[in-house]
Amino acid sequence: MGVLLKYILISMVTTAMLLSAGLFAGVSAYDDTEFVNLLNTAKSAQKKASSVGGEWRDVGKFIKEAEQAAADGDFDRAKKLAQKAKTQSELGYEQAVSQKGKARNPSYLR
Repeated sequence: MGVLLKYILISMVTTAMLLSAGLFAGVSAYDDTEFVNLLNTAKSAQKKASSVGGEWRDVGKFIKEAEQAAADGDFDRAKKLAQKAKTQSELGYEQAVSQKGKARNPSYLR
């Protein structure tokens, strides 16, 4: 084999290795960036609701199910579940803030 051919072959192999290393370095657990953004937003909303005592019962379950659906490759379902968790967290936060300072139990239960 000629020197030029060896140089070209080594360059091609090296380039392929560098490209593949660069491509796989930034891959997240999920392939859908829209889902990842929505999931992060839902988790932030969950923490915000929890900080005022307004996290609703099923939010954590929806987030876990969304992560599982994404891991299975069902990004449509994953996005719907993450959106549901986000919405319920936002509503829980609003409810907790609006109810703050008000009596929790009706008078007939005191």
